[in-house]
Amino acid sequence: MRAVIVDCAIYRGGRRTEGPADLSDALAEARATGDAFLWIGLHEPTEKEFELVSSEFGLHPLAVEDALGAHQRPKLEVYDDSLFAVIKPVVYEHLSDTVKTDELMAFLGDSFVVTVRHGESAPLTAVRRRLESEPEVLRHGPTAVLYAISDAVVDHYIEVAGELQVDLEELEAEVFAPTGVVDTKNTASRIYTFKRQILEFRRATGPLSEPMARLASAGVPFVHEHSQPFFRDVSDHLTRANEYVEGLDRLLSDILAAHLAQVGVRQNDDMRKISAWAAMAAVPTLVAGIYGMNFEHMPELGWKWGYPAVIVVMGSVVFGLHRLFKRRGWL
Repeated sequence: MRAVIVDCAIYRGGRRTEGPADLSDALAEARATGDAFLWIGLHEPTEKEFELVSSEFGLHPLAVEDALGAHQRPKLEVYDDSLFAVIKPVVYEHLSDTVKTDELMAFLGDSFVVTVRHGESAPLTAVRRRLESEPEVLRHGPTAVLYAISDAVVDHYIEVAGELQVDLEELEAEVFAPTGVVDTKNTASRIYTFKRQILEFRRATGPLSEPMARLASAGVPFVHEHSQPFFRDVSDHLTRANEYVEGLDRLLSDILAAHLAQVGVRQNDDMRKISAWAAMAAVPTLVAGIYGMNFEHMPELGWKWGYPAVIVVMGSVVFGLHRLFKRRGWL
């Protein structure tokens, strides 16, 4: 069990104190004074490892199932003895230029917080360190933990959106670069891959709006009554992140449409060139085909200048067609 417990401490009056090793004794000690709470952080526990925590804190079986199974949408559930929140942290991997989402679950109850982390990008260590340096915030109990986690995750959404904006500008420059300057063979594939990254990002940010709106309103159990302004601030930042993502998605769709239009224009240019050369080749082919027929009585067969005249006529017509197509931009 100790292998999955990242950290465990009792916070009394906003100050960290080390409690008993036994979870039941630690929770009883936190509840005894009324101004303390127990915060346990877990990392990818198994069902057996999480069974002790769920039984000691009276966590709802459905919430426990969601916390163990992961792959949940961001949400907020209220049960009889606890509040269950799911948040999806997002990290931008610079080496592969991809967006990766992990999952973070938080149980809030009477004098306790249990956080369950899946993946490596959840900022719990930084959040705990920040809160321990701000006892006036941590004094508000489990609500302060949920607020700090939400604030850190949502603020990082905006940072990731900025990274994606830089990638999008590079992709835009590639699409609108002159032909031959850059290799555009895999441009469509890159655009679709980028669009999947945006979709992955939206799966984390979009569904979180409703839980943040609920936390910003009054009447949510296990949430401090004076915490609404703080969650409204997080909700405002989340709205900004969602608008950022929506803008990226629209721009990406426009870039894809522009790329497909450019491909169509290039194909039309190629077809015009092919048609122009085919028209120029058709004239001598037609004349040669006519005079290649084995008829005895044909015009100019007995004229000694007939062959040079035909060659000149064919060359003149082909030259004239070439000049015409050149002026019209077909060649």
